[in-house]
Amino acid sequence: MTVDDDKRLLRKEARVRRLQLARVAGEDAGRRAADDFLAAITLEPEAVVSGYWPVGDEFDVRPTLERLHAAGHACCLPVVVGKTKPLVFRRWEPGDTLVPAALGIPVPLPEADELVPAVLLVPMLAFDDAGYRLGYGGGFYDMTLDALRASDPAPVAVGAAFAGQRVAQVPHDDNDQRLDWILTEDGARRLGAG
Repeated sequence: MTVDDDKRLLRKEARVRRLQLARVAGEDAGRRAADDFLAAITLEPEAVVSGYWPVGDEFDVRPTLERLHAAGHACCLPVVVGKTKPLVFRRWEPGDTLVPAALGIPVPLPEADELVPAVLLVPMLAFDDAGYRLGYGGGFYDMTLDALRASDPAPVAVGAAFAGQRVAQVPHDDNDQRLDWILTEDGARRLGAG
């Protein structure tokens, strides 16, 4: 079997597991994680933070974004602009109107300012202690992190997931970018070298 085959199998299992974990964790998981993020990860005052609008049973990072916005940080959400292009990030503030985009994911309006994040909150299906994540198969975050990490300073990638989404090993290849941190309902912690 190839790495892609292994990823496909794990995606099927991980989707079922995440749905169950979301039901058990309840609506308060995102609020608890916001406290842990702010306590664990030090941000420069001008740091721009990218989050995502949770769809379905994805881990909810909106409480973290709301707290960061209230603390004066510019926040943004990712937008897919092409199958083989890195994501762009448009400014978002609580209460902003969002519109459905690729796969029905809510994104800021096209006229919202594009920002470059110093910290990215990244959704996923699974993660491991080495910092690898299993995404949805489009490669958008891997392309984006690869492009952003060519800059100085490199951005910090924080995976956002339920603690039970941790697996022993995520299948990966040379294109897969590692996470620096993981944020769950159980806390925030630094992951393996990346």
